[in-house]
Amino acid sequence: MMVDAMAERYGQLPSTVLKDGNTLDLLVFDASSTYRRYLQNKAEGKPTVKTEDFSQDELKSMMEKRRNGRKNKQQTSSTHV
Repeated sequence: MMVDAMAERYGQLPSTVLKDGNTLDLLVFDASSTYRRYLQNKAEGKPTVKTEDFSQDELKSMMEKRRNGRKNKQQTSSTHV
């Protein structure tokens, strides 16, 4: 979808965007699209930032899951050496 949107916005064929585009082009396009959406939402009085409020316990639980996942991955890779 992003390639199609970029091609339409810049007046290029999608194949040209794929051939000549790079990650910087994608980054700039994404940032400008997000900013346009922000401005549009602001003008329409819609929320401009999507936020998820997590409790302290939920955040701690997420961190522990992530840490445990890394430890398990490291242990698995070290036992296969």
